[in-house]
Amino acid sequence: MDFLKDLWNFLKERKKWWLLPIIIILLLIGILVVIGGSSAVAPFIYTLF
Repeated sequence: MDFLKDLWNFLKERKKWWLLPIIIILLLIGILVVIGGSSAVAPFIYTLF
């Protein structure tokens, strides 16, 4: 959780709000890869791409 707090403080202090959508998209893609690689939902996720 310290990493997330540090990241949030960095974005807030340096006014780098344009990085926030990029970070969110990367997190969503990472979650899809983790779920898609090791579950029964994998065939349905692969059809999205």
